[in-house]
Amino acid sequence: MLVQSNVFALTDTYPKNPNIDILNYRFAITLSDDTDAIQVQVTVDFLFKVREMRKLRLDLINVAPTPGNRGMTVTQVSSGGSELVFTHEHDELLVFFPEGSEPNQRRQVTISYHGIPALGLHIGKNQHGERTFFSDNWPNRARHWLATVDHPYDKATCEFVVTAPARYQVVSNGLKKEETNLDKGLKRTHWKQSVPIASWLYVLGVAEFAVQYVDEFDGKSIQTYVFKQDRDAGFYDFAEPTKQVLEFYSDYIGPYSYEKLANIQSNSVSGGMEAASAIFYSANSVTGDRSLRWRNVVIHEIAHQWFGNAVTEADWDDVWLSEGFATYFTLLFIEHAYGRDAFVDGLRSSQQSVDAFHEKTPGYTIIHNNLADMNQVTSSQTYQKGSWVLHMLRGVVGTEVFWEGIRTYYGKYKDLNATTADFKRVMEEVSGKDLGVFFRQWLYEPGALELEGFWQYDASNGRVIIELNQVQASGPLIEMPVEVEITGADGSRSLQRIRISEKTNRFEFEMAGEPKGVELDPNLWVLMQASFGRK
Repeated sequence: MLVQSNVFALTDTYPKNPNIDILNYRFAITLSDDTDAIQVQVTVDFLFKVREMRKLRLDLINVAPTPGNRGMTVTQVSSGGSELVFTHEHDELLVFFPEGSEPNQRRQVTISYHGIPALGLHIGKNQHGERTFFSDNWPNRARHWLATVDHPYDKATCEFVVTAPARYQVVSNGLKKEETNLDKGLKRTHWKQSVPIASWLYVLGVAEFAVQYVDEFDGKSIQTYVFKQDRDAGFYDFAEPTKQVLEFYSDYIGPYSYEKLANIQSNSVSGGMEAASAIFYSANSVTGDRSLRWRNVVIHEIAHQWFGNAVTEADWDDVWLSEGFATYFTLLFIEHAYGRDAFVDGLRSSQQSVDAFHEKTPGYTIIHNNLADMNQVTSSQTYQKGSWVLHMLRGVVGTEVFWEGIRTYYGKYKDLNATTADFKRVMEEVSGKDLGVFFRQWLYEPGALELEGFWQYDASNGRVIIELNQVQASGPLIEMPVEVEITGADGSRSLQRIRISEKTNRFEFEMAGEPKGVELDPNLWVLMQASFGRK
């Protein structure tokens, strides 16, 4: 793992192998109405980057010794027509090659396996009583049914070639390359994703869908997939605001990376899941009234197509690069489309979540320190506090510089992986500021700024005096610029920027007459609680 800042070095526990690069997975999957067992043949196209590599490691869950015998059983591994030796133990598939590799040698292996997934692929009835198959790979559940490097650091293209009963429609990442009716009431559907993505973003949805080709954006299809019984309500709900959101992010951040965008009603997620080019929403997302809640979920999941999907965190400790970004860029679109008041409401709501979480878990930091429990990969802090970090960064460097930094960051790491250190480096280069203290205190340390203070007017010297004390119960002192607006007797307004850094902070400003009032952080740039008034 790269150094995350000039202070912290984090080590990811996943067994990464930088000497192997997965290029493409081709999953040929057979689904049945007679059994929940799936048949899979995956062809893995990969690169040995150095000499004398003799082993390929993939994640794949073994059959568990529990009732139901859920898990995968590997029956054969081959390459170039020759069978290869393999082991499949402790949820790890190791494939052995008889001869060592050459530098930058490209290889293919084909792996055949079968089983009933315990997780990762949800097979069951939807609310209409009809059988469905929906993936649920977040964050590391792909390994329950897909043999992959199940970690975001190694992105690859993918193909899903699905044979299923002909009554189903099949949707996946990328573009549909084939749909063919076969004998015995079966159908083959082939989807191909030509842009590399992380394994949690691989997606498969199989159901009796109603499908609408809604519109186009930049020559790419915008589509809706909903259960056939929900056709009218679903087509109405998902028609907006997808195109406007795509246009906004494309204009302000950079080009959309994928071949299409499909909004899909599913039976495997409780909110939304940002799978690349094919977003899943829970079954109850279809309401027929374009509810505000689900409108905002749509915006959030589309924001992920830029952050999380195209620019992907290099390890799970940096998950805020996905969730914090998507949360803030949702608010930025809301401000653009629905006004400043809606944006401010979103910030204040996020702050309430941050404060409530911090009260219960005062030592929590946004960036995990070598995350071991994947059930803890996200929290309200990675979403809402991460969003606030970006907002405060914008306040520190200025809006124009912020957007320039975002465009530079996206352009440099699009379809690749990035770390917090990478993002920090870009923002420092663009702004010309040393942001080490800012990143350390807001991402690697817990808490937020809490201030108590007062202002008073010294008539004899014609000065406004402001005193502010940091009173947060835990965590170190915070160094942060804060705006102060002084309103004169004549109604004139003067905006001053002060810098909080000590336990007790005192500032003085010349003013000919007694002011009407002094307001702290009038434009809502700082995540803080403040008790402040006239003495």
